[in-house]
Amino acid sequence: MKKLLSVVGARPQFIKIAPLFINKSNNFNHKVVHTGQHYDFNMSEIFFKELGLPEPAYHLGVGSGTNNYQVAEIIRKIEKVFEIEKPDIVVVYGDTNSTISAAIAASKMNLTLAHVEAGLRSYNKKMQEEINRVVTDHLSDILLCPTKNSIRNLRKEGINQDVFWVGDLMIEMIKIFESKYEKLIHIDQGLGKYLNKEYVLMTLHRAENVDDISILRRIIETIERTFCIDVIFPVHPRTRKNLDKMGINFNVVKVMEPISYFTMLIMEKHAKVIVTDSGGVQKEAFYFGVPCITLRTETEWIETIECKANILVSPFDYDFEEKLSKAFENSYTSGIGISGGLVKKYFGYLDVSRRIYEVLEGFSF
Repeated sequence: MKKLLSVVGARPQFIKIAPLFINKSNNFNHKVVHTGQHYDFNMSEIFFKELGLPEPAYHLGVGSGTNNYQVAEIIRKIEKVFEIEKPDIVVVYGDTNSTISAAIAASKMNLTLAHVEAGLRSYNKKMQEEINRVVTDHLSDILLCPTKNSIRNLRKEGINQDVFWVGDLMIEMIKIFESKYEKLIHIDQGLGKYLNKEYVLMTLHRAENVDDISILRRIIETIERTFCIDVIFPVHPRTRKNLDKMGINFNVVKVMEPISYFTMLIMEKHAKVIVTDSGGVQKEAFYFGVPCITLRTETEWIETIECKANILVSPFDYDFEEKLSKAFENSYTSGIGISGGLVKKYFGYLDVSRRIYEVLEGFSF
């Protein structure tokens, strides 16, 4: 039996590995390494419990710090894990510091490296995530792509070997949720009262939007002035620090603690509009056919833009308020949501975990 080591450290990655354990393969001894990149309980351990994931075989406990600190610490600590485990395949996910760190360490130790969500590009190298995904792709031996466009991106960079279109694990997880868990969940923090009303769901966590208090203030105050229905805002820990310093009187925006993954899906599904800077939330909105406004200058999920399910609005534009107001009005009144059929068109497969295992099982070592 071959040894598979998945390296994760952030909430979206916990969600991505879940289908691989729900639909696990008997041909692999599959263990999890948790880097500790997300150190807040609501962003980490609670997700392992909710998704029924096994306890990580290793918890590196890296915690907070600068990007360079996190990457260096993860490389230093994960090298010891690789020496102990001697995995046949190291699997990394997405574009976090955990991803690039494990990729560098595995590559330096001549371990076979597989990248789930390979080929995504925003073409904005000021984003740490873009650097992480590009470097990881060029180090990887097996590239597992979510969309046809991600394959095209790799070809442009000369990556043609061992590239596979398998679909998106987060999309598969939503499908699993709808079939197994949706009727069983308890809605967090009394949010069930909103399900019969019209509301906006908002998430913000990217450094460029939340680390500068003036930008975060601009976003919140603009939303307070322009939105006409309640805005449910589960606050990411890094956002909370600056939010508490701003002294804003909230009216439309309803600030609350982070919510569980399943509650988040329910709130997304019933929202009138979703406002976010998260790549994962863009995909989830796309799946549910809920209009999405993304507070960024670009997105790696260009499919959502192409079919008009998603609108990009940059908080850095001088006419941000006008553009946000127009985007909200357009999405709220006419709807920019999509039909479920387009999910299959752009993401292809919904049995993603099975396809990933097939690729890994067939790889020639």
